[in-house]
Order: sequence, then C-alpha cells, then structure tokens
Amino acid sequence: MPKKLILLIGAPGSGKSTDAKMISEKHAGKVTSYSTGDLIKEEIKKGTGVGIIAKSFVEKGNLVPTQAVVEIIVSAINAAPTQVVLLDGFPGKEKQLQYFCDYIFTHDKIDVMSVLEIKVNDDLAKRRWLASGRSEEIFEHEMASYKASLAEIEAHYSKKDILKVIDGEKELDAVINDIDTYLESICTSF
Repeated sequence: MPKKLILLIGAPGSGKSTDAKMISEKHAGKVTSYSTGDLIKEEIKKGTGVGIIAKSFVEKGNLVPTQAVVEIIVSAINAAPTQVVLLDGFPGKEKQLQYFCDYIFTHDKIDVMSVLEIKVNDDLAKRRWLASGRSEEIFEHEMASYKASLAEIEAHYSKKDILKVIDGEKELDAVINDIDTYLESICTSF
C-alpha cells in the first residue's frame, strides 16, 4: 500500500513546521511529520553518501541539488513508521516540483493526497520569523525565493485539485483545528 503524503507549503514564518509537528503529535502512531531542512541536516550528520553531497553545498551556502533533496525525502517517506506522512517545506522551487512529480509518476509507493498552503501576510510572516531569533536578511532571501515559485506550485496542485489553502493568521489552535478537520475529510487513516 503506498504511503499517503501531505505536503505543507508556506512562506518563511508561516508556521508550517509547528503545524506539522502538532498534527503528528495529535495523531501519534498514525501520522509522521518531517521537515525537509531537518531531513537534510540528519543525512549530513549521519555522513551518508547523499549527506556528504548535501554538506558540500550547505557549507558553501548553496542550495542542495534537487535530485539529492528528493532522494533524501523519498527515503524518509518510505521508511516512515506510519502510512500518512506530513512533509513541510517541499517543494519550495519549481524545479523541485517538476523533479518530484516526475519521480512520483514513475514510482507507485507514494501517493500525494493533498498540498496544504499555510497562508499568512508578509508582515506577520516577518514578525514571526524575527521573533524566533533569525535574521531579516535570511528572511528576505527565503521570502523572495518562495514567492518566485509559488504561482507555479499553486497552479500545478490546483489543476490536480489537491491544493487547500489554510488561513495561517488565526490563533495556533484554530489553525491546527482547520488542518485537522480538512485532513479527516480526505484521509480515512485519521
């Protein structure tokens, strides 16, 4: 039976990582949550082949190549202890989207059930980002990168009728409840 994948996308500071973690905690034993960035860091820490490749890019401040990112993600999804997997922070770039879609099309072990876009205004995203102690310069870079690919990513998943926009500006409990209600409506495993 293929893994059921739910992607969480959103601007830097949208709260998607917190949302994913809280949903997986609420449904412990049924849902596994992964952050793309954390998966890459873990591979680097373990010193795996793909981790060594990723490290060489990260150390220079460059993005990890899409092929390596997808390899790390797919490996984690396939090894997940649950049928339902939440993945936040992917795809962040149009190239990642295309490569991942091609990969999924040729493999039948992963079924992308839904893409949740956690939507917040730019000011709120920036305030949240800075409140967590991260730099404004990195925020601006990440936000520009996110916005550059967003329309393409939204269009792709809208065409497949699996994009769901969640209002990330509400109180955290309300956002979690909205995500939870939606996931329960599409996923019998909850």
